[in-house]
Amino acid sequence: MSAAPARHRPSGLAFALASALAFGGSGVFARPLLDAGMDPLHVTWLRVSGAALLLLPVALAYWRTARNRLLLILAYGVFPMAGVQALYFASIARIPVGIALLIEFLGPVLVLVWLRVVRRTRVSSAAVVGVVLAVAGLGLLLEVWAGMRLDAIGVALALGAAAAQAAFFLLSDNLGEDTHPLAVVAFGSLVAAVLLGVLARPWALPWHMLSGPVDLGGLTLPGWAMTLWLGLVCTALAYFLGISAIRRLSPPVAGAVGYLEVVTAIVLAWALLGEALSPVQILGAVVIVAGAFIAQTAVPSAAPDTAGHEERKEVPSPT
Repeated sequence: MSAAPARHRPSGLAFALASALAFGGSGVFARPLLDAGMDPLHVTWLRVSGAALLLLPVALAYWRTARNRLLLILAYGVFPMAGVQALYFASIARIPVGIALLIEFLGPVLVLVWLRVVRRTRVSSAAVVGVVLAVAGLGLLLEVWAGMRLDAIGVALALGAAAAQAAFFLLSDNLGEDTHPLAVVAFGSLVAAVLLGVLARPWALPWHMLSGPVDLGGLTLPGWAMTLWLGLVCTALAYFLGISAIRRLSPPVAGAVGYLEVVTAIVLAWALLGEALSPVQILGAVVIVAGAFIAQTAVPSAAPDTAGHEERKEVPSPT
C-alpha cells in the first residue's frame, strides 16, 4: 500500500504556480513553429519526444519503476500525456477551439465527481466553489459564446480529453512516496511519443524547419530552440511540477489552481505575441484567480503528523 501524500499548502502552491507558468508557455513557444507551417500534431509529437529524449537518463536510472509500476506508467503515458493531446486536436477539427478548451478543462470537475460519487469521499466546499468559479472564469476568458457551434462527435472527443486530464490529477495523487515523479514523467513521455508517433507519422515531418529561423515576439531563434524549450520546460518540467503540486494540494484543489495555466497562456501571448485582451477576458482571468485563491484555502498551511490523519479523509490512500 502506498503512503498517503502529505498536504502542504505553501510548497504546493509554489509548485502549482510554477507548473502553470511552464504549461502556459507551450502555446506561445509552439506558435512560431505553427506559423511557419508545421502541423499541430507534429509539434505535439516533437514536444513529448523531446521530453522523452531529454529524460532518457532518468528513465535508465529508474528502470525499476517501469518494472514495478508498469500499469501506472502505461496509464500515465496513454491518458495524461498522449490522450489529452490527441483527443483535443481531434475535437478542434469539429468544434471551435474555445469550446473544446472549456470542455477539456472540465477535468477538475470530473475529479470532484469521481471522488464524491465513486470513492464516496468528502470534498471540501472551498474546492468545489473554487472549481466552479474557475470554470465560469474560463468561459469568460475564452469568450465561448462567440462562434458557437456544437458537433456531437467533437463534444465527445473534448469530453474524452477532459477525462484524460482528470486522470492526470488522480494518477499523480496515487503515485505513492516510493515513486519519483520525474521517473513517471520520463517513462510516460516515452509511451506518449510512441503512441502519438503512430498518428503524427514523424517520417513526414518537415525537419528542415527546425534548422530555419522563427520569430518569437520580434526575437529570431532557430526552430530547434523552440522545440527544446517545449520538451524541457513545457513538458518535462511542467509535468514534474504539476505532479509535485497535486501531491501537496490534493486533486480537487490542484485542479482549481491549475486553471491559472490558461491565464498564464493568455498573458504570455499578450506580452510576447501582442495578442490583445478584451475587458471580458480580463474579467475572466480575475474570476479564475479568485477561484484558485478560494480553492487553495481547503489545504492547511502545514500538515503536521497530529493532523495528517484527519486531512487524509478528503483523498484516501490507494490500496
